Amino acid sequence: MAAAWQRERPGTPVSSIGIVTPIWQLAKLLGDDRRRVLAGAGVDPATLDLLSVLRRSGPPYTLSTRELGRRSLVTAGAVSQRVARAEREGLVTRRPGGGRPRTVLVELTRAGHDLVESTVDQVLVREAELLESLTPEQQAQLAGLLRILLQDTQRRLGDDRIGHVGAD
Repeated sequence: MAAAWQRERPGTPVSSIGIVTPIWQLAKLLGDDRRRVLAGAGVDPATLDLLSVLRRSGPPYTLSTRELGRRSLVTAGAVSQRVARAEREGLVTRRPGGGRPRTVLVELTRAGHDLVESTVDQVLVREAELLESLTPEQQAQLAGLLRILLQDTQRRLGDDRIGHVGAD
């Protein structure tokens, strides 16, 4: 691809193609595979995201809808839809928050906890299998390089919304 652009448009900067194109391709493949794993487990990605954020928050596995939106990188409307769906399925409960008016707290139920535990294991085991072609050292090196690239891209674009992923 890079050679073809160089041939057709000499002087066009093509060095990014060897990095950005594989990242896009991997994102597509990994996303499609994760959706297949989740479908097999009977959970959709949005619900798993909600349950995972609550689970990673630690006991008592309760967050405000505002904090859920911040940690999930979704709008208040999307949080509301996710919570309503998970509540109908018995995976979370909602209650008014003690502080501010209109604050709603969302808590993981036992069923939600059990579902996220089994599903996260399936997802992470599968993703570990997909990384087996890299040695542990290569995985660490790649993770470090991707972290540097992500942080610099966020700085250049003025968008740090994704900075918390994997940190909480």
